[in-house]
Amino acid sequence: MFFHIKTRFLNFIPYLRNSKQQNMIHKVAKFIEQKSLIASGQKVLVALSGGADSVALLIVLQKLGYRCEAIHCNFHLRGEESNRDEDFVRALCERHQVSLFVINFDTVSYAHGKGISLEMAARELRYDAFEQHRARINADVIAVAHHRDDSAETVLLNLLRGTGIKGLHGIQPKNKNIVRPLLCVGREEILEYLQWRGESYVTDSTNLEADFTRNKIRIEILPLMQQINPSAAESIAQTAERVSEAEKVYAKAVAESIARVKKGNTINIDQLKKEPSPQAILYEILQPLAYNSAQIKEITEAMHGDSGRTFRSGRWEVIKDRSTLIITTAHREAMQPMEILPDCETATEQGVLACTLQPFDGEIKRDRKHATIDAAKVKQPLILRQWQQGDRFTPFGMRGSKLLSDYMTDRKMNIIEKERQLVVTDADGKIAWVVGERLAAHCATDKNTETVIQLEWYD
Repeated sequence: MFFHIKTRFLNFIPYLRNSKQQNMIHKVAKFIEQKSLIASGQKVLVALSGGADSVALLIVLQKLGYRCEAIHCNFHLRGEESNRDEDFVRALCERHQVSLFVINFDTVSYAHGKGISLEMAARELRYDAFEQHRARINADVIAVAHHRDDSAETVLLNLLRGTGIKGLHGIQPKNKNIVRPLLCVGREEILEYLQWRGESYVTDSTNLEADFTRNKIRIEILPLMQQINPSAAESIAQTAERVSEAEKVYAKAVAESIARVKKGNTINIDQLKKEPSPQAILYEILQPLAYNSAQIKEITEAMHGDSGRTFRSGRWEVIKDRSTLIITTAHREAMQPMEILPDCETATEQGVLACTLQPFDGEIKRDRKHATIDAAKVKQPLILRQWQQGDRFTPFGMRGSKLLSDYMTDRKMNIIEKERQLVVTDADGKIAWVVGERLAAHCATDKNTETVIQLEWYD
């Protein structure tokens, strides 16, 4: 009796194993459907490195009936090992009757030319090649082999570096034309599946080294966490997915807050203080400009202080000016004075000034973008330049001269607006027009005007 029970159990073991491996295919199929990654009948370009993950990805997608072609990138960074990977991939695709495109890169030269790391260079080259070949063969999507453990590693890596909510959602299943069907399974499931099928794969020796931060997480940190919780990677990935869903709500609320506090390149401090978390809103505005968490905290604290503080990050500056934070580019060069010629346009970084000399027909344009000047009342040529300390003029409609700095303060201009303010002067340096603002009284037309200079500003 015992012998018969044992025999039946042993006969049942292959069925259990087969069921377990088939379950992986069902999980991937369900994940593709839930996340709308690949539609029925679509052509898939599979990124095939030759590693276990990409080999499993190709085979599973074939088993699910998708039309697959493959692309392999040889970066020539690991000597003969790189060529070994290429040879393996060629043999694999021939065995499975899959069309293969191989592209070779001089990654070292590319990295040196752009001043970036080899890792970043390989990433740029890889994804550019994927997209170009996808378009060439009219594939619908590019499938890459990131799995659940990769997503968990990404979350841990971002936590170590410091991150906002976006850094906690892990690797996303879809990003434009890139899809990741294996995010629902872990590394061990992939290896078991390949073993069950008797499929071989190659191993990138650099993935076994703990020199790089991500490799340290993969080789040292995550295994330690799995000693505490064997399902650590799965738990992290599940949390990341919940964060991803919560992020959609967060992103909507943030967008609404940003719309309330930010107009153009200025942030209204009083309005920002009314938001539930001013620092979080500032993070979402400034982090894409390479401001880090410490800088953003400092800017948040500076909102309560005096005007004039400047916070720089790369090519960007944030300036505290009264009740606003102004975002602008750093390293602004002063504009050199430019002569204004009749019937010509004078181009600057800020805009274009058009000048026309014509008989006066009685039409006067005095809005912010136009100025009508009596040609007889100014000494030509006119000059376009930035304003200077000590500049003074008499605004049209007023009596007595006024310092331009006082005029701009009365107009409640911020620091950047003041810095960028242009003026048109005559040949003697007397201001005729504060561009986009006010004509000087002394050059306005009157009943004796015969010829006018029409100025129009395009920004």
